[in-house]
Amino acid sequence: MLARIIQFALAQRLFTLIATVILAGGGWYAFTQLPIDAFPDVSSTQVKVIMKAPGMTPEEIENRIAIPIEVEMLGIPNQKILRSVTKYGLVDVTIDFKDGTDIYWARQQVAERLGGIMEDLPAGISGGMAPVTTPLGEMFMFTVESEDLSLAERRTLLDWVIRPALRTVPGVADVNALGGVVRSFEIIPDAAKLASTGLSIGQLREKIEANNRNDGAGRLGEGDEVLLVRTEGSVQNLDDMRAIVVAEKDGVPTRLGEVAEVRIGTMTRYGVVTQDGKDEAVEGLVLGLAGANAQEVVKGVTTKLAEIQPTLPKGVTLKVFYNRAALVDKAVGTVAKALLEATVLVLVLLGLFLGNVRAALTVALVLPLSALITFMLMRWFGMSANLMSLGGLAIAIGLLVDGAVVVVENVVQRLAHDPTAGKLPRLHIIYRAVREVAVPVTAGILIIITVFLPLLTLQDLEGKFFVPVALTIVFALAGSLLLSLTVIPVLASFLLKEVKHEDPWLVRKLQAWYEPLLEKALGNQRQVVIAALILLLAAGAVYTQVGKTFMPTMDEGDIIVGIEKLPSISLEASAALDKKVHQALMTEIPEITGIVARAGSDEIGLDPMGLNQTDTFLILKPRDEWKFDSKDELIDKIRSVLDQLPGIKYSFTQPIDMRVSEMIIGVRGDVAIKVFGPDLDTLNGLATQVESLLKNVEGNQDVYTVQNDGVQYLRVIVDRLAAGRYGLSVEDIQDALRTQVEGMRAGTVIEDGRRTPVIIRGPEMVRLSPAEFSALRITTPEGESVPLTSLARLERSNGPVKIDRELGSRYSVVIANVVGRDLVGFVEDAKKVVAEKVKLPTGYRIAWGGQFENQQRASARLMLVIPLALGLIFLMLFSIFRSVRQAALVLSNIPFALVGGIVALWVTGEYLSVPASVGFIALLGIAVLNGIVLVSYFNQLREEGVSLADSVRLGSMRRLRPVLMTASITAFGLVPLLFATGPGSEIQRPLAIVVIGGLITATALTLILLPILYQRFADSRQEPSND
Repeated sequence: MLARIIQFALAQRLFTLIATVILAGGGWYAFTQLPIDAFPDVSSTQVKVIMKAPGMTPEEIENRIAIPIEVEMLGIPNQKILRSVTKYGLVDVTIDFKDGTDIYWARQQVAERLGGIMEDLPAGISGGMAPVTTPLGEMFMFTVESEDLSLAERRTLLDWVIRPALRTVPGVADVNALGGVVRSFEIIPDAAKLASTGLSIGQLREKIEANNRNDGAGRLGEGDEVLLVRTEGSVQNLDDMRAIVVAEKDGVPTRLGEVAEVRIGTMTRYGVVTQDGKDEAVEGLVLGLAGANAQEVVKGVTTKLAEIQPTLPKGVTLKVFYNRAALVDKAVGTVAKALLEATVLVLVLLGLFLGNVRAALTVALVLPLSALITFMLMRWFGMSANLMSLGGLAIAIGLLVDGAVVVVENVVQRLAHDPTAGKLPRLHIIYRAVREVAVPVTAGILIIITVFLPLLTLQDLEGKFFVPVALTIVFALAGSLLLSLTVIPVLASFLLKEVKHEDPWLVRKLQAWYEPLLEKALGNQRQVVIAALILLLAAGAVYTQVGKTFMPTMDEGDIIVGIEKLPSISLEASAALDKKVHQALMTEIPEITGIVARAGSDEIGLDPMGLNQTDTFLILKPRDEWKFDSKDELIDKIRSVLDQLPGIKYSFTQPIDMRVSEMIIGVRGDVAIKVFGPDLDTLNGLATQVESLLKNVEGNQDVYTVQNDGVQYLRVIVDRLAAGRYGLSVEDIQDALRTQVEGMRAGTVIEDGRRTPVIIRGPEMVRLSPAEFSALRITTPEGESVPLTSLARLERSNGPVKIDRELGSRYSVVIANVVGRDLVGFVEDAKKVVAEKVKLPTGYRIAWGGQFENQQRASARLMLVIPLALGLIFLMLFSIFRSVRQAALVLSNIPFALVGGIVALWVTGEYLSVPASVGFIALLGIAVLNGIVLVSYFNQLREEGVSLADSVRLGSMRRLRPVLMTASITAFGLVPLLFATGPGSEIQRPLAIVVIGGLITATALTLILLPILYQRFADSRQEPSND
């Protein structure tokens, strides 16, 4: 079959070239249509249910909202994990589904169950499912700047002008509004005047709602025409609101303005945004749809903002401080630069080894054509061009030319040395040359493809990162195989007209150096084998010294400082403290040009932080203007500034890293120690104990547990008997108190298309003074006014900030980052200390999660996958050589390939991570490929009647060029990744280190040890006689 393909390509050369041009055009078109992002989409299928219950405490929300929702959701199929976070006035329930579950099916399941229990949940709550976005959806952030507009006006502008415009951009799921104040119509009843009318707060609300609406009454006939009857009574302004009649006595109406103050006010705030240590700010955060093309979304948003800028009030500007497209450009730029540098290095090496520019050019054409085929297949399979998928192409660049090198090298040899040259047509000689190597080339490339196939079985986060790498490599290699057997022979027939009869200078020098070395090795076989085994044992010893981690942290270029304050802090005090932090940082560190910080929860509730938690986004100068050499030095300086500020704890993260961590484990950090149990006080005590122990483990950094007690509660314990005496229920008292403090919704006013809420609430003094609150009076159904103290007992107590739950159990969490040592070593030490010192009561347990959990899962999967890959390779080798001995002989190359990889990791101080493991998998294929090249040529010489000793000597010398060429091109193809800087280079560096280090030992041992082993073990046959 292979012979027929080659024959067809050479017989129909013009057709082959036209097909190649069409293929290249299709590949270029596919490349222009590929979605581009910084990362592969690592998000799982996740549905969030966010419910807002104004005024409710965490324990109240847990019992009345969170638990009923959890119980209802637990039965949904394909569910992986169910988590909930309950805070003051808010619950966030997260349901994670197994990979591959359709997001819209999952949302439908959640919606059906949520619809079934909504009527059982307390009245007055709002919310539902969050937008169809992912944790990586935060693509664009900006602040609304204006010297003339107030916070309320800027927030109104964001909510009613900017947000609706941006939601029309394709790929935008929603726009989250943060900071500022939401405008409202505020009604503050005068308790004495309201009591004199005999109205309760509930009745007042009903009166307002009933007098604020427009409606249609039907159609009237008027001859042949009709009149549409419309009754108008909706409130347009404050005067309309004040004119609403709320009571009537003896024909005298009482208006709302007579019993209450009616004014423009603001809604209760659950979050605040501060900026540059000066003022509060209003922030917009654009959320991309799941699977949206980040660059296209950002481009669309930027265009739309430019469109609406002229329509905004004078002096209003939108200041962008985070733009995902910038990271995408940097990340893709890193890989593109590496690809370009690798291509140049490969071209130079090809020229040196082949000694023929035309031959080098013929081989080099495989690179762009393979890449274009890869882009077509990526588009076909719905992949995006990102750091990992393009990284796969950069890794494969050295492997792509392997097949073409062998084909062209054999064509050059045949044209130069074939005795039939000149007698047979050139095309026929080229056909014979290609046919000769077609089977080993196909087998070699198929083996490397086979090596990468097990990577497709990786799951979860590591699967989402490295499956695109494996797929890209498989696509590129399949493309290079097709090209090597069709297009390359055709190009060779046109380009290789004259061929030199002697080897190039580099090859002659290498042969002169290798020949005595080989003779020496064959003369001292025992010593060589012993030395190789000592190397192997040494590598085993070194392996125990190499640390293990999940994945190197990618430098996104941005810094977020997570700051935590006292749990009982007020919104205003939290904002003031944030400003002090900004001023300290911006004064001490000139590299920080701006800061945008948000405390508390956002409008949608996707990030349910407390008022005591702040995400501080640092806007930095370009790197070349820093006085620091690295980002780590800058972070150390920030630490030194923050350490001087009392009353705060802090940790460092990055925009995407933060969301990925939260998505997987619900918290941010390398290690998350979750303590599960029923009682909150016990959980807090155990978490504090674990935290103090972790702070003494070597390598710890930013160890903290979210302080979960210390929120002060004023408990109103209702006396049912006393309340019943006045005809009041517990709910009546609760509603009256909630109205006084939090406020009660009483409809909506529509102003020029904007919906402004109407809120009934108590005077500000009540909200600012516990004594005033105690002096409140409640109106009974009969219109009598009763002091609160005669209906209930008031007590102060402490309570929780939030309640975390996972799969139905409460938990507390301790978070730690690891620095200066490997993750696995740190966790092993920590586990030992915690097991010794922490005594868990009955019903409590500890689970270790975070990046550590990912590392454990990934290494368990790789332990299964690598032996599988070896088994597949052995089967393929056996099918090529038809000999168990020879298959085992080629496989014996693998341990020696691993030697270099392990030593290279140890020398460079890198850890054994998932990328490094992928590097080892790539090494398997390359090491085996070199073995096949040598052993198959030894066999060929044996079949031609050459003696065993001469076969080994002659075969080794003749195959020196392809073996060194394959190894050096693959190694040099990865050198740019070794020295790359920029986002993503951290992930690819361990892989490059392993492959380059491994290739050095694998190639050396292939050329020295393999000939010895072949001579000794490969053949059980007797020496062939020479007659």
